[in-house]
Amino acid sequence: MSTKKPAYLTLYESLREEIISGIRPFGSRLPSRRILARDRGVSAITAEHSIELLCEEGYAESRPRSGCYVIYRESDGFTLPSVRTEHRLPSVPPTPDRDTFPFPALARVMRRVLTEYGEEIMIRSPNTGCTFLRETLCSYLARNRGIRVQPDQIIIGAGAEYLYGLVVELLGSSRIFGIEAPSYQKIEQVYRSRNVQVDFCPLGKDGILSEALRSTKASVLHITPFRSFPSGVTATASKRREYLRWASEPDRYIVEDDYESEFSLLRKPEETLFAGTARQNVIYLNTFSRTVSPSFRVGYMVLPRALLPVFELRVGFYSCTVPTFEQYVLAELISGGDFERHINRIRRVERKTSGN
Repeated sequence: MSTKKPAYLTLYESLREEIISGIRPFGSRLPSRRILARDRGVSAITAEHSIELLCEEGYAESRPRSGCYVIYRESDGFTLPSVRTEHRLPSVPPTPDRDTFPFPALARVMRRVLTEYGEEIMIRSPNTGCTFLRETLCSYLARNRGIRVQPDQIIIGAGAEYLYGLVVELLGSSRIFGIEAPSYQKIEQVYRSRNVQVDFCPLGKDGILSEALRSTKASVLHITPFRSFPSGVTATASKRREYLRWASEPDRYIVEDDYESEFSLLRKPEETLFAGTARQNVIYLNTFSRTVSPSFRVGYMVLPRALLPVFELRVGFYSCTVPTFEQYVLAELISGGDFERHINRIRRVERKTSGN
């Protein structure tokens, strides 16, 4: 199977770097697709897809009868004067009817696991999860989220709430945790149940308000960059880089809760914060309760390598809370392609529904 990067992604990445580096500054007009295609030696459709992706990810915006303009600026957030604005947040529209994972396919994989692995599924899982699943997730994350890690950096657990608790034990309950306001109620509930002081960071239209980021006393920031629940806010490219600038101060951490990112309608899902920094202070979380079934309580946490010794010391003695059988089923769903076919089917349906 070919692993060559699509031409539109190559062009998109080139344009994105020109924007981030300031070669194409804030407010500048991007070339038309015809001129871009001519100058870069690509087809018009390739140029069009690249520009669309820049707009979708928040680096540029299309203006009627005028063209596309750069809206990303490095100075957003910490260096701009504080301006008090009233933000009216959207609410998440009703979740589309995403039938759970097709039962016949799920049943087929379950039978195959029982037949092919037999008594192996009766063996106790390692504390961090079965190697088969962690290796499979490494490949999946590299393909789909740009996250390149080793299996020992992945921790398997029974759902998001369990993993939130591990984060507290890993980083320490004496820290102040900043969370989005509004946010998924159980985030606050889990942290408070662990005696963690919570600081609410109000959301604007593109993520946490810059003023709130500047003023928070938190040393851990728990954020949901894609379609934060219940507001539906997705952090723009500028805001995601602002989060990383916030985390560049000593002894600060980000918990990146990648809720529902699989259902992004973008041709290329938004960049993860984990993949966007080399500082090793972003913890990535995701689960399969939305993509497979609410009853399928399997989640995972990706740790930067620098935190592995701390995890082993403080949390590594906990047994894995997900049965070996479910871990093998999930690994087979992903490695066999069933999982990604399901995601792609749902995304196609939603694109048609939304007119994209």
